[in-house]
This record gives sequence, C-alpha cells and structure tokens, in this order.
Amino acid sequence: MLKKTITVLLLIALAGCQPAIPPEALELSPQTLEMRQMQTRYFDTKDEAMVLSASAALLQDMGFNIDESETKLGYILGTKDRDATDAGQIVGAVLVAALTGTVMPVDKSQKRRACIVTHPYGEQKDKIAVRVTFQRIVWNTQNQVSTKECLAQPEIYQEFFSKLSKSLFLEAQNI
Repeated sequence: MLKKTITVLLLIALAGCQPAIPPEALELSPQTLEMRQMQTRYFDTKDEAMVLSASAALLQDMGFNIDESETKLGYILGTKDRDATDAGQIVGAVLVAALTGTVMPVDKSQKRRACIVTHPYGEQKDKIAVRVTFQRIVWNTQNQVSTKECLAQPEIYQEFFSKLSKSLFLEAQNI
C-alpha cells in the first residue's frame, strides 16, 4: 500500500513539473488575420462538391499533383517539385570556395504544396468558404532542408481565386 501511495505521489509531482503554455503563445498576431483574409474567398453556391472539383482541376492546371483529397471533409492537398537553383547563391558559394577553400551548400530542389479547405458558410449555409495556403520546402545540395515557409505574396492568391471564380462560373453555366 505504501509503495502505491509513493508511486501516485511521484506521478503527481512529475505531472506538476510540465511547463505551462505561455498565454501569448495562443494569441494570434495582426498578420494572421491579414493572411487569412488573403487566403480565403466566399462563393455563392451550396454545391461544395462542385467547388472542390473545380479547385482540384485548377491545381492540376497549375502543375500540382493531387496527393490527398477528402470530399466529405472539404480537403485537397497538392504538391509539385521544382528546381530551386539560385544564380546568386551559386556565385556566392563559388566566391566563398575560392577565398576560403570551403564548400558552401546551395539550394537545389523544392516542393511546393497547396492545401485547400472548404466549408459551408452563412446563416443559411448558402455559400462555400474556400481557403487555400501555399507553402514551399527547399533542400540544399547536402539534402538538408534550408527553407520552410508559407508563401505570402498576394499575387499568388489573387491569381488562384481569379481562376477559380472563372472555373466556377463556367461550371455553373455548363460550359
């Protein structure tokens, strides 16, 4: 009985040693709202399956392969592989090698990801909210990840939603 009591007390003491999450870690930054607004559009339709189908077709037109898709959850994930060679990095690496004799890794390849999430929106659920995020992961010549980032250029999102709007219009008109 004493052994069990000591064990329970030790477990309670160990559980109390876990660091607490600081309150500011759960606060959203002002940039978060701006990013979400840039990444989200609302379409006047109740046909979520049509929106997902048009979104998947658009991703494929943009060179993405559809890796995952779940219609019931309103989710699509697409990826595409691209070259990440940067002439400026190569020139810098050559200069460093010439001056110091050390080899400096440079970016080699990248994987771009597009994630689309849809859900009904509005009081009557008469709209579909579409949120798309674009990210990239870059590997260097030593096969190490050199960059992981969310792409935040407004032009990328504007182009995507412009093409999606046109696609949905054509789909609605059966063209």
